[in-house]
Amino acid sequence: MSFRELIAEYIEAEAKPREKFGHQPRLYALTREVGQGFEYDDDVVYAAAWLHDLGVFTGHRPEDLEQLKKWDNTKYAMEQAPALLTRFAFPAGKIDAVVEAIRTHQPAFAPQTMEGKILRDADILEQLGAIGILRTVCKVGRDTRFADFTSAVRSLEKALAELPGKLALDTAKKMAEPRIRLLQDFLAGVKQEAGDSLG
Repeated sequence: MSFRELIAEYIEAEAKPREKFGHQPRLYALTREVGQGFEYDDDVVYAAAWLHDLGVFTGHRPEDLEQLKKWDNTKYAMEQAPALLTRFAFPAGKIDAVVEAIRTHQPAFAPQTMEGKILRDADILEQLGAIGILRTVCKVGRDTRFADFTSAVRSLEKALAELPGKLALDTAKKMAEPRIRLLQDFLAGVKQEAGDSLG
């Protein structure tokens, strides 16, 4: 098996709850679109896309709620990635680049590598539109940040207000446009239908 197949097989087995697995293949597919026209190392992006959220899986993150509030899932993924990639016969000279892309994948960071920019922009796209809505709402009641629908809607409103302006690449900005419109329409619909009784 190739290192790509081994990485995907490992993540499919480790991704719990089950819906967390869909993020990785979707994210990698988005990186291919975001990266069109740019020179970058696709092996690095592939590995980072599949491994970046390892620390959010049940069995990899703390179960104690107080520890979970302080948990740095990105740091965990960065620490685990080198040994895993070595085990999967990933090219050794590219491992540091994978770790760097994982380090800067969140919106708060400004990646300096093209691989990092592509991964971060793709990950932002996953937080907008229909997929962004599904990924947020499914956490209600089982994530300490989302006690109810109101907290989920606030998170989506924040994503809509902040994330589009953080996209670095023109390809991603273009791809974001229909997702932004969909999210705007969804939030407007929630406000119209629920009024002050969202819960």
